[in-house]
Amino acid sequence: MVLEINTPFSDDVISQLNVGDMVYISGYIFCGRDAVLPRVVNMIEDGTIEKLGEDLRGGVIFHTAVSPAGVGPTSSNKLEIESSMEPLSKAGIKMHLGKGAIHPETVKALDEQNAVYAVIPPVSALLGSKTTDQRLVAFPELGMEALYSIKVDHYPAIIGAAHGRSIYDD
Repeated sequence: MVLEINTPFSDDVISQLNVGDMVYISGYIFCGRDAVLPRVVNMIEDGTIEKLGEDLRGGVIFHTAVSPAGVGPTSSNKLEIESSMEPLSKAGIKMHLGKGAIHPETVKALDEQNAVYAVIPPVSALLGSKTTDQRLVAFPELGMEALYSIKVDHYPAIIGAAHGRSIYDD
């Protein structure tokens, strides 16, 4: 199935997604990877997340840095990234975008929060043409690995984990 979905995502939209579905994502999404995601999780845990001035509910986190060369997914199974998925989902993130297999425990945790994981093609040129705006949100000292918000138009992705199942299951 091919679906066009717009951020922020409702629980109903996420409930309709299944492993293997092709989606085109439009709207604002957050970008962060191993340097910034643990900091965002710390803000959630210490109750200071509102200092970001951003609402995470219904949001998307793309596991990438933002550089002049564009954006492209990094491996989502890096410890700092994968361990952020459950707390970010509890805080309202509904979709995590990246590449590679994630652990069964993470797939289960996403299901418990009605969140999904989607794999996105590692093609910076394609993604660059579908990125229409970018803004630094927090942690400028991290440079291209800071937390960014980007506006996307028809970003292609495939649902890799939903409802306790993974596209990588045997």
